Amino acid sequence: MRCRPLLPLLLALLGFGVFSVASQWRAQVPEQAAPVIEGRVVIAAPVLLALFGGDRFLAANLETMRLAATGVDWGQADTGYLVRAQQEVAELNPCHEDNYYLANGLLTWGGADREGTEVLRRAMQCRFWDELPAFFYGFNQAFFNKDIAEASRALELAAQRATNNAAGFRKLAVMLQAETFRDEKLALDYLIQQRDAASDSKLRGMLDKRVVRLQGLVALRDAQRRYERVHGALTDLQQLVAAHELSALPEDPLRLGYELSKGRIELKKLKIAGMENQP
Repeated sequence: MRCRPLLPLLLALLGFGVFSVASQWRAQVPEQAAPVIEGRVVIAAPVLLALFGGDRFLAANLETMRLAATGVDWGQADTGYLVRAQQEVAELNPCHEDNYYLANGLLTWGGADREGTEVLRRAMQCRFWDELPAFFYGFNQAFFNKDIAEASRALELAAQRATNNAAGFRKLAVMLQAETFRDEKLALDYLIQQRDAASDSKLRGMLDKRVVRLQGLVALRDAQRRYERVHGALTDLQQLVAAHELSALPEDPLRLGYELSKGRIELKKLKIAGMENQP
């Protein structure tokens, strides 16, 4: 009877001993490599159509759910599988909303931008009421392919379909086109022309801020040229004020400002980690 109070203590000590031995053994076992994702089977669209009794919408829905659940495993995306599967879904139902969202997020930004953009192109053509596929497609054309003409066409399409952000889409198209001008004064003339021709007051206000910002850049570069003819290379923007080339540095209505980069005055831009040096 006297041993009963000691029984829980003995069990606790035994459990601790087993835990210690197991921990020591586990520490000596080499760490296993992360499992390698192998290719998965993708069923062709005609076969899926037959399996689901000719209902292409049901086939597209179930295939999208399957690829969403199996396309990413152990933190790794099986891009090859996703490319094949999402192309088949687009074949069945190019309007499928989840499919184009997944394509833009997992393919376009996962190293398969051409394949992802193609899914978006088909969704843009099918979803005539939805501005988002056109916006994603246009942005990708500008960012990845540097095709400003195609990007502008898609952004105009997005603006025509938009409910609240038409001005934003059109402003982006104008700014992308303005950046193609190598001469800042030509870019400024283009922006002024687009601002004055805008019938949307919201768009006109957006473009007016860009006009003022670019006017500041033109004034700074003109002052830099005058300064350097007399004093040599400019090393700080405040030297323009000290040398009376400008009464004050121009104010940027976007509050980003201007900077001296490799001897040339540039517009400051928002910097996103990992994206500044994209080709």
